[in-house]
Formats: sequence, C-alpha cells, structure tokens
Amino acid sequence: MNILLLSMPDSSEHIPSLVVRMPNGALTSLAGNVDPHHKVAVADLILVQQRVRETVARLVREFKPDVVGLSVMTFQRRTAKKIINLVRSVAPAARVIVGGYDPSLAPDAYTDLSDGVDFIVRGEGEITFRELLRAIENRSGFDKIAGLTFRSGDRFYQNQDRKISSLDSGEIRPPNRNTRVLRGYTMLGRPVDVIETSRGCTFDCSFCSIIEMRGRNFHTYSFDRVIADIRDAHDHGARAIFIIDDNITLNVKRFEALCHAIKNAGLNSIDYTVQAMTSAIANHDESLTRLMREAGFRYVFLGIENILEDDLQFLRASSKNASRENGRRVGNATIKAIDHIHRNKMYVVGGLILGNPGDTRESIKANLDFAKRYVDWPYIQHPTPYPRTPMTKDFRDRGLIVNERVEEYDGTTAVVRTEHLAAEEVEYMRWRAERRMKSRHMPVAFLHNPLFVLRNAPKMLAHTYRGSTVKSFLGLEDERKAFARYRALRNLERDYV
Repeated sequence: MNILLLSMPDSSEHIPSLVVRMPNGALTSLAGNVDPHHKVAVADLILVQQRVRETVARLVREFKPDVVGLSVMTFQRRTAKKIINLVRSVAPAARVIVGGYDPSLAPDAYTDLSDGVDFIVRGEGEITFRELLRAIENRSGFDKIAGLTFRSGDRFYQNQDRKISSLDSGEIRPPNRNTRVLRGYTMLGRPVDVIETSRGCTFDCSFCSIIEMRGRNFHTYSFDRVIADIRDAHDHGARAIFIIDDNITLNVKRFEALCHAIKNAGLNSIDYTVQAMTSAIANHDESLTRLMREAGFRYVFLGIENILEDDLQFLRASSKNASRENGRRVGNATIKAIDHIHRNKMYVVGGLILGNPGDTRESIKANLDFAKRYVDWPYIQHPTPYPRTPMTKDFRDRGLIVNERVEEYDGTTAVVRTEHLAAEEVEYMRWRAERRMKSRHMPVAFLHNPLFVLRNAPKMLAHTYRGSTVKSFLGLEDERKAFARYRALRNLERDYV
C-alpha cells in the first residue's frame, strides 16, 4: 500500500519556522515500523507553512495514498480537520488515520462522522499502526487491535489500550528518515534532526500530557541503537540534534554513560539540545555538565516551571526542582543548575509556567525578573487545559477557563485567568518582558552562526517585535496597542489551510 504521513504546520510562538523547523520524530518512527513492502512518504508541513493546501493536494495526487495518517497536537486539531477535508476531496477512497497526543487523549473529538476519520491510534503508535495496516491489507477485522478506535458503519468502537513497550525487546524498530519527501529542517541555520533514547517519566506534574498517555514509567533504548540512530541522523545531514526524551535525567548515571558513548563514537561535533530537570543538574557535581559540554551539548531546556513554592505545589513540580544536601531538601535547585550549565559554556532555555490560579501581578513579575537575570532564551508558557491532565480538571472546577478555542491552546496564548488577573493581562506581561529577553540572545546566535544571523536578523527581530511600530518604540503610544496588533497577527497566522 501507499502510505502518506503528515505532521501539522501549526507552530508555537516560541518556535518560529524561520529559526526552528524541527521534524516530527513520531512519523519517521511509524515509517520504520511498517512492513517493508509498503511505500511510505513522510511530510512535515512545518516546512511549507505558506503553501500547505497546494503541497498536500500535490502529494495526494502524485503519491496516490491508500492510507493517510496525521499526527496531531491539541492546538493543531482545527488544522487537522481542514487537511482531512482536503484529502477527502482529492482522494475520497483513502483511509484516514489520526494519532498523537490529541487523538489519544481526546478521541471523541474525532468521532463526528463528518470529520472523515476512519481510525484513531491511541498512545504509542508503532505496533498499533503496523497491525492496522496488516488488517486493512488482509481485509480482516479491527476489533482485536489494542490501542485502536475504529469506525464501522455509522459508529466508532474503542478497543482496549495497548500496553507500553519496554523498548528493550527490539519490537520497535529504528526510524526511517529516507521516507521524508520535504527538506529544510533547521535550527538557527544548522540542519537539525531528532532522536530519542528513552520514553516516559515517573513524576506526576499536573500540566503534563505524557503521564496521561502512558502512565508513570521510564523505559530506555540500548546505547548501540541510540548511537546508530545519531549516526543515521548525521548521515542524513543533521549537524544539530534535539533529544526528545520525556525526562532523560531521571537516570543521571545512564545520561553520563550516554555522554561518554557519544564522545567515544566521535559524534561530539554535533550540537545537542536536551531537556533536563533542575534537581538532576544541581544535585550532581559539576562533572555532569562538564561531560555534557564535552559530548557536544549546547542548549539545555531546563524545566524550571516556576520559582515560587506555591506555584510549584500547584504544578506538582516541587520535588523535581528541589535542591538536596545530605539527603535533605534545602531549597530550590534552579540557580545552582543554571550556574553549572553556564560555567560549562552551555545555554539555558528556561521553561517557566505563568498564570497559575494564585498568581498575582507581583508573582508573575518575580518570575519574569528571574528569567531576565538568569535565562539565556525564554520558553515561558501559560498553563493550558490539555485533555485529561489534572491541571485541566482543577481549572475547570475553579471556573478559570475563559477560552475553549483549542486552536489557541499553543502555550503562549493565555486561555485561563488567575484568581487575581485576567488571562489577557497575564499574556501581556509575558509578551512585554519576553521579547526583550529574546533579543538579548542575538549576539550568542551570531557567534555560533554569523552568516545565518546576518542574513536573517531583520526577519528575526521583526518576528520578535511583531505588532510594534516606530511610535511604540519611541513611547508615543501605549504598548497595549502593539500587543493588540500582535494578537491580531497571531490569529491570522493560525489559518494555514
């Protein structure tokens, strides 16, 4: 069969396509796990944001897919349904499958018969997708395939959940990057790819969708497989790699061993970006961050979440941000972790969440002031009621959700209010402070890739300061007018199809 796999074009405000165009690792993993006689094409639509409709129509006409699969996050739901309608208009006989976080956690959002969906793959998709293709090909039944919701007649039927793979059995095969039919994945001008070394997390943060999809667990791939995957990404042109593990620093000894393996394999000339807990970085001596730098790590996405204990309690993130001495908790680990990272010439992408129920103007300002002082690149988000997370129930019970338009659930649009501030005011405070922080990182980007910055600095600054005018820069108009223009532009950007 011919199989076309699509990721959605919608991107977060924090990841403008000019600066970062990251591949969807789930799609190449699906492609690597189907039976080899199938012909698979993977298209990351982030690469064609300005020409989504014509690209999808062309791919469907040229590839003539029997099956079209879409990977969807919650804020991409509206776009996904438009693309399904487009696919149906060009290839009405194609089977349409949706998967990813949103269909997994909110399958009912895709069971309206007018949506045109045939199958929903819930949770980890590789084995479920493989078995589904075999069933379609053999014209056998679908009711025994774990992790599948399927349409029969005018009804949908939901099978039992699929057990989480332990990853060590070889059941999930490596990704197939040869199936990509679009090109241009970059991070600050360098060709980029993604790899994973583990899946899962044992913490229970209230904002996290991962534990809702797979429970609290942690499973790992062998280093032989990981190193082979890095080599494959490098052979396909990658000079920067984002390690997409849910929480690689759950096992610091393993992470240290991975750094040694990367060095020993001679793959430390690649720029690596990784997500890490503050406690894991801070509660080990500086040898960990020194080793990370030697292995090629450049950016560390640090899950700071918040610097105030009350907010950390609400986010259920206190323990993963705790500093400990002699087995006792002695405060927040954030500053110590940042110091370790900076002293070893790496940069902190600071993940914070602002706009929690108890937040006041003062508490938000405290976090923003902290980010200005310590963070190299801000990744500040607002709490967002994603399907089935504990946070969502909490906000709904308190009546704090003010926006049900899921296309705006991108993390940087405030869709919940606090008990003290309107959602729009929370978003304005972040927007006003954050764009100055982003500008401050420009010299660092220039030192690393001067040609890219010289070519694109005007566009980068224009994106960061969207909505601003000469009058607003000179203080001749209220900045809130610039904010209103920014929000209007952001709304226009969401219309991809």
